[in-house]
Amino acid sequence: MTEWNNKTVRALLWPLIVEQLLAVTIGIVDTVMVSSAGEAAVSGVSLVDQINQLLIIIFTALATGGSVVASQYIGRKDSKNCAASSKQMMLANTVLSVFLMVVTLIFYKYILYAAYGKMEDEVTQNARVYFRITSLSFPFFALYTSSASLFRAMGNSRIPMFTAVFMNVINIIFNWIFIIVLKTGVAGAAASTLICRIAGCVLIFILQCKDKYAPIYPENIHKTKLDALAIKKILRIGVPAAVESSLFQFGKILLARLVTDFGTAAIAANAVTGAIASFVYMPGTGFGMAILTITGQCLGAKDYEGAKLWTFRLIRLTYIVIVSLNIMNLLCMDMWLKLFNLQSETVALTQKYLTLHCITSSIAWPLSFALPNALRAAGDVKFVMISAVCTMWFVRISSSYLCAYVFGFEGLSVWIGMGLDFFFRAVIFTTRWKRGKWRSKNVI
Repeated sequence: MTEWNNKTVRALLWPLIVEQLLAVTIGIVDTVMVSSAGEAAVSGVSLVDQINQLLIIIFTALATGGSVVASQYIGRKDSKNCAASSKQMMLANTVLSVFLMVVTLIFYKYILYAAYGKMEDEVTQNARVYFRITSLSFPFFALYTSSASLFRAMGNSRIPMFTAVFMNVINIIFNWIFIIVLKTGVAGAAASTLICRIAGCVLIFILQCKDKYAPIYPENIHKTKLDALAIKKILRIGVPAAVESSLFQFGKILLARLVTDFGTAAIAANAVTGAIASFVYMPGTGFGMAILTITGQCLGAKDYEGAKLWTFRLIRLTYIVIVSLNIMNLLCMDMWLKLFNLQSETVALTQKYLTLHCITSSIAWPLSFALPNALRAAGDVKFVMISAVCTMWFVRISSSYLCAYVFGFEGLSVWIGMGLDFFFRAVIFTTRWKRGKWRSKNVI
């Protein structure tokens, strides 16, 4: 049996939730503060954030693969292989993130046009500025993500949380300086994000190299050479996760492009709804990370009953938190919207989008996004990838375009398609988990 109990799970869980809330706060602060520069600025930032998420998914997925492998080695009490695989993951992430940064800096204009086509001139200009500056943060964010995932795999979620607090303080200070005082608009928001990611990367990497904070740590990483076998184990989890997330995010970009057909008000309403909704997602994402760590360690120790027990308990807690936050969003909606300096037309659209999202996510989000982490921890990543990609493209995207152009729901159609996607994913992943086929999978 593994050593997880209510006390150790709480110690892992609450910093994960706080960290995720703080992580999304960076984006919220950017959106709120940059709204002083107008809705075109908000729209430009939101559209670039969609592309940035697509580009950084690759090294985020590698970090997930490294975390699963590390968790299972920890469950087997194999610290040597755990440290070796961690170094391989960090080295691979660094190389890939630098490559993505260079590609983005060279082709940013073409990437934006390919993603969104012809936009209003002011939105295009803001998007280009924000894209160029934030792309410089990719390598730093990759190393931060890698280090944070390894801390979580060891059951130490406090260090990533404290690092997230540090990053948020830095981001808020520089946002205030650049946007409010110096009036630099989206350039200031992007520079603040770059600075806070550099600071977070430096801090967490220093802490990771001290055995006081990380008993299993990748020492002498600068002397590490690529190990094909170790990389293969990580890629077995990371590649399907990257394919799934990349295609999923690409689908979201297509939907964002759909919204651009209905004007700046619809773009801004979609961005603000996404920002507010992210506060609901992030605690759930924290629960999902806990499932990845706990289930991974249980399966590494061959404790299948423990994996089932803790997955059930964490999904139940996810429902409680998601429903509570959605009720709060509905009750406080008018107060939230006053923070964004929106026109009356945009406010009305945002109210519709957010209400629909609160209903659908309360019913199906935990089973559609937190539960798949238990399957990933078991190595059942191909099934998760295929299912998620199919529901994204054949349910969310197709129904969104149908509702927009056939039934006339315009921007609301994106949130209708999202809700349908939640329901289909929930049914598929719940069925897979109950049938227990994940028991036959193996990572290490």
